[in-house]
Amino acid sequence: MKERLQKILSASGVCSRRKGEELIAQGLVTVNGQKAQVGDSADPEKDIIAVRGKPLGQSPPGLYIMLHKPRGYVTTVQDEKGRKTVLDLLSGVPGRVYPVGRLDMDSEGLLLLTNDGDLTLQLTHPSHEVGKEYLLELDTPEEDPVVGLTRPMSLDGRPLAPVQAKRVKEEKGRTFLLLTIHEGRNRQIRRMCQQRGYRLRRLKRVAMGRLSLGDLPPGKWRHLTAGEVAYLKNLGSIKDRG
Repeated sequence: MKERLQKILSASGVCSRRKGEELIAQGLVTVNGQKAQVGDSADPEKDIIAVRGKPLGQSPPGLYIMLHKPRGYVTTVQDEKGRKTVLDLLSGVPGRVYPVGRLDMDSEGLLLLTNDGDLTLQLTHPSHEVGKEYLLELDTPEEDPVVGLTRPMSLDGRPLAPVQAKRVKEEKGRTFLLLTIHEGRNRQIRRMCQQRGYRLRRLKRVAMGRLSLGDLPPGKWRHLTAGEVAYLKNLGSIKDRG
């Protein structure tokens, strides 16, 4: 049965559908030796599909990884500045995986990685709005940060979706909060704190929907359970907000 090439590439674990379209447009995908065009279809059972001259094999098994990202690592596959990437922490993972979304270099905590391009696209699409919970450590401001961070706010001229905040504890001039957001704008929490005049000392993602970092040590990873994978794949229909 014929399918769109970008769907075949995604199912093979090569890349997401969007990236597949880019590879096709760049002339890097061939079908039976002929350069493919965006919009082409093929039969993976009968046609020889190659990316950069390398034929696709059978679809690899799905890999679904949770990593406790430490500070100091960038969330990319390669870094032009030679910095450490999260892939440097994945010794023993039996295949190639890609980050789902990002955590900036100075942030830490729960990061998902997979070779499932469709799931990556689903989880990073704004419409799914899965709740992401972060632990914030702030220099204690004069204003109550729970009130400050949950008041209406805009970034880049666009209003932010409502967030939830809860104070965890106060300790030696520091305030610890749990903040849940449903968007993924660039450096959103850091920019929210900056806009309110709060000094953010530490930012750690501790949960994504029903998935919790738990006691996974920094720099370590684990396979997601079958139940966790099923939950993630169902997010698109249930729009779980955590």
